[in-house]
Amino acid sequence: MYRSMRRALAELAGAPVLVVPATLADWLAATSERGWERILLKLDRTVDEALALGGGSRVTLVGHSSGGVMGRLYLSPEPFRGHAFRGLEKVAHLITLGSPHLTLRGAPVRRWVDRTYPGAFFAPEVSYATVGGRVIRGSSAGSAKERVVRLLYRQLCGDGEQWGDGLVPLLSARMEGARNLVLDGAAHAPVGGRRWYGSPDLVRAWWEGDKG
Repeated sequence: MYRSMRRALAELAGAPVLVVPATLADWLAATSERGWERILLKLDRTVDEALALGGGSRVTLVGHSSGGVMGRLYLSPEPFRGHAFRGLEKVAHLITLGSPHLTLRGAPVRRWVDRTYPGAFFAPEVSYATVGGRVIRGSSAGSAKERVVRLLYRQLCGDGEQWGDGLVPLLSARMEGARNLVLDGAAHAPVGGRRWYGSPDLVRAWWEGDKG
């Protein structure tokens, strides 16, 4: 899923790009603190590998969907299930792609992160950027897809009549204190061959848009 995005980022950044080896099983277990711990440990090992490979002192961390919320927790020096990751000492920049930062229902760990480390909590030590997609608006009077999207958006932000990437509304994807970017045509995932955050042209748009 991230192969083309990885290639595009490596070309744009001129630096090695590593992908955290999180499996489908890891993500299915990420409804609990233990599941988050499992992925965060993999993230920490990947960051250390990237630092050793690139020879730098800090990295840019890109998190897609819930991975972006996990990135916020990774920055903290406070222990989480006995692990103090202290990512703010290793990460210069956090970019989140279609991440549900605002979650009003369900997903207790995500909601806890947003309450405990609100907004760009570790700025200016770490700079934050969010990217949201503007593909479809939820509507109770629209097509079947727009009605389903409305339910998904309402679950996250309380108002389904919003624009979003088909899964996460723009209202949830943004974060107070961050540089908040909106990309027209960026879907949440490449389902059915759709253009999404990882499509090479959209990677360039958010990478260069963040720098600008």
